[in-house]
Amino acid sequence: MAEGARPVFAAERRQRILELVRANGAVSLRDLARAVGSSEVTVRRDVRILEAEGLLDRHHGGATLPGELSREPTYSQKAQLADAEKLVIADLAASLVEDGDAIAVGAGTTTQAFARRLTRYAELAVVTNSLLVAQALADCPRIEVVMTGGTLRGSIHALVGSPAEHSLAGLRVRRAFVSGNGLTAERGLSTPNLQVASVDRAIVRAAEDVVVLADHTKIGIDTMVRTVPTEEITHLVTDDGAPTEVLDDLASRGVRLHVARR
Repeated sequence: MAEGARPVFAAERRQRILELVRANGAVSLRDLARAVGSSEVTVRRDVRILEAEGLLDRHHGGATLPGELSREPTYSQKAQLADAEKLVIADLAASLVEDGDAIAVGAGTTTQAFARRLTRYAELAVVTNSLLVAQALADCPRIEVVMTGGTLRGSIHALVGSPAEHSLAGLRVRRAFVSGNGLTAERGLSTPNLQVASVDRAIVRAAEDVVVLADHTKIGIDTMVRTVPTEEITHLVTDDGAPTEVLDDLASRGVRLHVARR
């Protein structure tokens, strides 16, 4: 009887994995293992089976739905993922800012959390295309917020398009703080949307250093449009759930790692 029950449990576990990936778009092996109460080895085997059946795509350190490379999660969907990790990443990333800095901050839930940590600085100039970042700093009289122009992309509360890119063209800042939907050592930072990627590239071009903020659910995940090649990333701020092998690969390519611990 015990032997007969085992395949049922495996089938239920794989169904739960599918539900998690469908709900979140991209999920790391670690989070899947925690959610279903199994080891990462077991979950990795399940993911291989589900991939063979055409039900999901397997990536280094995680899984996505087929066609997920071009899917852009909404702000509300992203806000529910890795909330605690984003907070510790924001704390650590804020230590890379100094009073008197001029910085650029891209769109995203992690950069929103980061912006909230900037209120303790006495003097900053912050360039952003994110309504959420601007809102987080709106009540700080000693922080000058410069917003790009552009067309509102409501799903991520950010301005995109050629006006946004043109407004960044003549600027120079010390550091750019950007996020995305995936980060791999081979390809760098990526996002599913061409317009979002174009503005992020313009933000990066305006900066001397590039700081990527990415929680563990994004490490090892690839999406459709590359935003920042690995060789252009100066710093990565992530959490201690990120797969070590990917971090080691990034470090070997010259990225300085800052790992926040919960």
